[in-house]
Amino acid sequence: MDNRDEVREFLVSRRAKITPEQTGLPGGPRRRVPGLRRSEVAALADVSVEYYAKLERGNLAGASPTVLEAVAHALQLDDAERAHLLHLAQTAEGADVLTRPRQRSGKQWTPHRSLQWTLDAITAGPAFVTNGRLDLLAENQLARAVYSDMYHSGSRPPNMARHQFLTPAARRFYVDWDLAADITVDVLRTEASRNPHDKGLHDLVGELSTRSDEFRGRWGAHNVRRHGTGVKRFHHPVVGELTLTWESMAMAAAPGLALVVYTAEPGSPSAERLELLASWAASPRTAEG
Repeated sequence: MDNRDEVREFLVSRRAKITPEQTGLPGGPRRRVPGLRRSEVAALADVSVEYYAKLERGNLAGASPTVLEAVAHALQLDDAERAHLLHLAQTAEGADVLTRPRQRSGKQWTPHRSLQWTLDAITAGPAFVTNGRLDLLAENQLARAVYSDMYHSGSRPPNMARHQFLTPAARRFYVDWDLAADITVDVLRTEASRNPHDKGLHDLVGELSTRSDEFRGRWGAHNVRRHGTGVKRFHHPVVGELTLTWESMAMAAAPGLALVVYTAEPGSPSAERLELLASWAASPRTAEG
């Protein structure tokens, strides 16, 4: 897959974020572009202006690891951004064919029964399995209860990004909607560099870009971060506000998938509300609905 547009937009966006003063270069009032000039990045990376211009046009094929590290250092990329640049270079070389998760020829992934047993054994908090597109592929009862609106939306499999940006109720459900939206786009952007041949991901990004100005603006910013743990706040329609920590763990038995577990601080109001939500979810009326 030709990823030159992605490379170009990423490098240009990172260059625009850095001021000369951040790199020890003189600023001055007469600057036609935000951030650094190409020539300044080239000097900081110790490559010719012509060569850096070639990279910024999207031609990463053939760039050595040393050059990529130098560019990452010049642009002051953090660990997640550096990994993103390396993934883009792998794609340009075709090397990602050997390293990306194997596609399953259109088959719907289903959890092994022992995995479902594991999910069901987690009773103190929501637990679910997700892929890089943020499809929810397996879950326990509390996860279905917390995300009840998403599960009732009719989308199969339920998708957190689609719910985040296309469901009006999500604005109230996510107390910190902007932060949650940023994380969602970061995850999708990271997956796009790691698995650029995923047609389902391309279709999802196209749908969200067409239907959501909020998504389109965030996607165009080319921000990437690592999100393996954090805190989210929800306003649940049944039990009210929940403050939950979450941990995401890669699944060795299913590359490309992650097990996510939410927990509440023991003894906190959120822990009490999770217990109430678990009782609500287990009630016969809820089960029938």
